[in-house]
Formats: sequence, structure tokens, C-alpha cells
Amino acid sequence: MSIRNCALTLALWVLASAGTVMSVAVHAQGVEGTDYRKIEPPQPTMSPGKIEVIEFFSYMCPHCSEFYPLVTTWAAKLPKNVVFRRVPVGFNRPPWINLARAYYALQASGDLDKLDGALFRAIHEEHLQLFDEPSLAEWAARNGGNADRFAAAYTSFGVNNQTVQADQLVESYRIEAVPTMAVNGEYQAMGKNLAEILANTDRLIAQVQTEARAAGTPAKHK
Repeated sequence: MSIRNCALTLALWVLASAGTVMSVAVHAQGVEGTDYRKIEPPQPTMSPGKIEVIEFFSYMCPHCSEFYPLVTTWAAKLPKNVVFRRVPVGFNRPPWINLARAYYALQASGDLDKLDGALFRAIHEEHLQLFDEPSLAEWAARNGGNADRFAAAYTSFGVNNQTVQADQLVESYRIEAVPTMAVNGEYQAMGKNLAEILANTDRLIAQVQTEARAAGTPAKHK
């Protein structure tokens, strides 16, 4: 083989190797438009120095009900540098808005851990019409919650403010469907099913960590 042919063969091998490396890198990061989308513009987070993951959801959403046990198990295994938040959406639909308020009211009354999953089951398995404060407070009391604390929180300034802020986040993140997982105010995980969404969320968390290390900064959006 001539020197020229050797050089050509080496050049082709280098290009092929580079293509393989690039393919592996793309696979590791996922494919934009299929596995994730960039959030434009990037949004500030509430967790300085940590990676923040937000689940946008609604108790009215059957897919969110199906997602709940999966994402709960997943969130329990997150590393310490990842903060998980949940944001209920209203989508300008009165029942959805009332259930968003219910989420924050249960949180304020101290009954969220006890009644969170139960509220999904009540709506999607028992088909209860829990779409206003009286029915929700009565249901909470029947299921071991405190109706008075719930009712007071439901109409409070704090819960009203949280619900408005949640609506603003939905608009800022351009959320059109739920459940949606957003990573560090920069990426939205995508997928053909709920398991893929969680897998791509993990991939994006790793990507943010890699980007932060490369930049020599904490994994956060400024």
C-alpha cells in the first residue's frame, strides 16, 4: 500500500471513529425534539446550587394518576444535589384550578403526604366529584384529614398566591400537557411513554451535571 493510500485510509478511519464518538454522545444526551426540548428562554429556579426538577401535573389528569406511583418511587431515590418540586396546573379550567388549590391547601394543612395519592384514587377510581371546596373538605375529613384546616387554607391568601404563581410557571415554561417534567429551568423531558419520560429526565439531570462541571460552576440556572 502506498503512503498516500495509507494516509487516506487513516483519515477515513479517524472520520469514522469521530462519527462513532459523536453518535454515542448524541445517544447519551438524547435527541432534541424526540427525547427533550429546550425551554426558551431558560427559567430561573428556586434551588441555588442544586438541580431542580419540576413535575407539572393535575389531579384531574388520568396520566398523572398513572404517573404518580412511578414518579414518587423515582423521586425517593434522587441524589442530594437534585431538588424535586411539583406544580399543579389549572389550564383555565375551573375544576383543575380548584384541585390546584386543593394541592396547596393539603400542603398547608399538613395532610398532603396522607391524602396525595388518595385524591388521585378518589377521582379516577372511585369517580368522586371533588371539584369544589366543600366537597374536598368533606372528603378530606372522611379520609383522616382536618376539614377546618383545609377549608381555612383553601381560601387563604397564601394558597391563592401559590396558585397564581403556578399558573405563571405554566405559562413561562410553555406547558401544554401533563404530566411534564422540566429539568433545571432549561429542558423538558419527552418520551413515548411515562417510563421514557423518567429515563430522559435522568439523562437530562446527568447532562446538566456534566455541563456544570465543564463550566466549573454549580449545577444551577442563574
